[in-house]
Amino acid sequence: MTAPNAELPHYPFSTQGDRLAPELGELRGRCPVARVSTNSGEEAWLVTGYELAQNVLRDRKFARSVLGDPDGPTQDAPILAPELLDAMNHLQQAGLRDEVLQALGRNQPELPADWVAEVTREGLDAMVRQGGPGDLQRHFAEWVAAQCMCRLLGLPFEDHEWLAVRADLDLTMVTPTNEELARNWEEIRVYMHDYMASREAGRPRGLVDRLADLNEERKGLTDKQLSNIVSVLFVSGYEDFASFLGVAALNLLQRPEAMEAVRARPETMSSCVEELLRYSVVLGNAIPRFVTEDAKIGTAEVREGDLILLSLDATNYDPAAFTDPDTFDPGRSPNPHLRFGYGRHHCPGAHLVRRQSETAFRVLLDRLPGIRLAVPVDEVPWHPNRMAIMPAGLPVTW
Repeated sequence: MTAPNAELPHYPFSTQGDRLAPELGELRGRCPVARVSTNSGEEAWLVTGYELAQNVLRDRKFARSVLGDPDGPTQDAPILAPELLDAMNHLQQAGLRDEVLQALGRNQPELPADWVAEVTREGLDAMVRQGGPGDLQRHFAEWVAAQCMCRLLGLPFEDHEWLAVRADLDLTMVTPTNEELARNWEEIRVYMHDYMASREAGRPRGLVDRLADLNEERKGLTDKQLSNIVSVLFVSGYEDFASFLGVAALNLLQRPEAMEAVRARPETMSSCVEELLRYSVVLGNAIPRFVTEDAKIGTAEVREGDLILLSLDATNYDPAAFTDPDTFDPGRSPNPHLRFGYGRHHCPGAHLVRRQSETAFRVLLDRLPGIRLAVPVDEVPWHPNRMAIMPAGLPVTW
């Protein structure tokens, strides 16, 4: 790690999700492709404009896989293995990608809506039994995310707290040393390796076992690569989902009129979730890309080897793409937000987040019609330095 350039703005500007960092809006209006320093001490180009971000995601001159190379630029801690940053390409090359896409697709056979609704009620009922004020982050956001990811992957739910602690540390910037992060990741990877090794032939417990069985036939990945990728599936799936549910819940709780409107017309929940996806500030860092040949982004001339950072939170507030972007509008249509990327770089977990969020929020509003924040919004605590922005607690009463 090198010392940051003190003359450049240091990114990230904030890891709180109660609002878009003012610096992002200021840069988007003044200089939508700006030089910044990163947590690693390196310099990068920060893209905050909607159309510019689309262009980067569309153009093959801006790659992701190269960032997994040992000498590749980083925005935070070093990447421990190439497959950690480029899991889907490794799965595709090994003939395993379709299995993952089927599990995460529109139907999600392992996550029927009735089951998701039931586990959501279980978490809320546990919060109610403990008495108010309750912690909606723990009993709703993290509970639903852990239940869904454990069932999808076939992991025992009784291990979810052990896994979540390590997932939290893996996505914490600045505070841990690189050695601590490497030890922490190895614990997760070994857990996944041993869990796959314990499977019974012909009796898969979930996606993890199915991938292990397929890889046994096709030999496309080493055991270490597969255990790394399965670990990524849990860590990214759990952290991103728990982050979104928590920040989105905070946004809803500040708007009782929106909650009442959705209760009155449940069929509008889908549109409400889309606006929550656009409006919620959940990226503590940014989406990285590597410049493979000299190019231009807007008026900025970028060189081969440069690091590009896309702030999709900032792009989703771009007035050039969204009318009155600072207003939460659950009926917004069209709503072409970039929360899940764009084009060929579309997040494979998009269907899961959309579908299960609709179910979870519908249960939340039905089960606790009087729910409200128990503290002023500026007293909601936040985990510092998280790549996936997350409340440290979401105090509510009902």
